Amino acid sequence: MRVIRGLHNLAAVNQGCVATIGNFDGVHRGHQAILQQCREHAARLNVPLTVVVFEPQPREYFAGDQAPPRLTRLREKVRLLGQHGAEQVVCLPFNNALRSLTGREFIDQVLVEGLNVKHLVVGDDFRFGCDRQGDFALLAAVGEKCGFGVEHTRTFTVEGERVSSSRVRTLLASGNFAVAAALLGRAYSLAGRVVRDQQLGRTIGVPTANLPLLPQPLTLRGVYAVMVTLENGRQYQGVGNVGFRPTVGSKRPTLEVHLFDFQGDLYGQRMTVYPCARLRGEVKFDDFDALKAQIERDQGQARDYFATAVTDRNHTLPLASAPLSNTVVSKTTSSDPSSADDAADANNG
Repeated sequence: MRVIRGLHNLAAVNQGCVATIGNFDGVHRGHQAILQQCREHAARLNVPLTVVVFEPQPREYFAGDQAPPRLTRLREKVRLLGQHGAEQVVCLPFNNALRSLTGREFIDQVLVEGLNVKHLVVGDDFRFGCDRQGDFALLAAVGEKCGFGVEHTRTFTVEGERVSSSRVRTLLASGNFAVAAALLGRAYSLAGRVVRDQQLGRTIGVPTANLPLLPQPLTLRGVYAVMVTLENGRQYQGVGNVGFRPTVGSKRPTLEVHLFDFQGDLYGQRMTVYPCARLRGEVKFDDFDALKAQIERDQGQARDYFATAVTDRNHTLPLASAPLSNTVVSKTTSSDPSSADDAADANNG
């Protein structure tokens, strides 16, 4: 699969394509259905399937920190798009130049001159251009003149409800990892490379692997029972903390994971972390003794969960459908603002 960045590089792929445009955050089953729809046309026309995405996503450009948290980083999004049939991903920088294009200019410069699109699949409520006048009707009218077809996406539902990125976020924030996996078509995960940090966990007998997160709104925040897959394919159970570690006073979000019954050096390795059950919110402790005592309770609760949880037959992981009963957290101040309401948004996912 090929990744093309920027309008200036589109000339190299001007052989024609079937295209679709959107955030594709999470590449959930609704997105996968769109890609399947595009694959059918790409095979018929014998041209590549091209997905056009924006970086940053438009709502991030306009709303900043108030934008919905991402389900997938760009790297992971590109990987998933390729896995589900995309042959080209065109990543356009969403900046003042792009947002200043009128609807017709966007069609001419991106779709016609840039992509030489032969067939376009978008939602019938898709709007674009600085004047917001770009819509499905304009695309269809220009397409008829310029020789490309325009088709709206097919709605994909699970149990009668439309699958969307915002719905997945709400499920994850509420601790329903089982249904979130059903909508994603896979278990939700976080991945990255282990870096050296302050190594404070070792001082209290709980060594952790630290994965830095992007300075963006967090999809998850709190403490979770997790399954971890290492580069060599081995899996471990553990406890993970997603957030800012308020007791330490970190200014950058981090995924901090303690692996049960693991001995070895993980620095520099990539790992994939699957949150399976929410244990509690992130809190600030008065001292490290209180933190250590709570970590021991977290570990015990996670081990008990894994010992009794039923593995999901579709995703081979013991995914909870609700947060576990609260453990006792004493001498602390809550610092976790996350909730299902915080995660909900109107993203066109």
